[in-house]
Amino acid sequence: MLPLVRRIVEDLVRDHARWLDKVNEFEIATVGSSIDHPDAMAELLQQEALRLAADIEGYVQELNDLGVECKGLDAGLVDFPGEVNGRAIYYCWKLGEPSVQYWHEASTGFAGRRPVMAMLAES
Repeated sequence: MLPLVRRIVEDLVRDHARWLDKVNEFEIATVGSSIDHPDAMAELLQQEALRLAADIEGYVQELNDLGVECKGLDAGLVDFPGEVNGRAIYYCWKLGEPSVQYWHEASTGFAGRRPVMAMLAES
């Protein structure tokens, strides 16, 4: 499943960066805009930002449909729910990593990541 998740996350990270750029451009364009004199460029930028936001929501929904939780739009961080010895855990993967190599307790998040290989050695 990771190759599919990787493609979705690549699109998600790319479009999230584009969305941030469009929002910044929109904010700059609205400085000279008013209700009486709307800035045409600001309106175009707003529409583009809204389209990108909808695409991002679609990517997150695709991940959710696969049972994967998106944890970081900018870094491409996702969690795969799992269980070890009756404990709920998350297998953790970040865009750029070659495989799922880390896990963490549900309560610790990214800061509590530990190598999967160490967990397997403990089990």
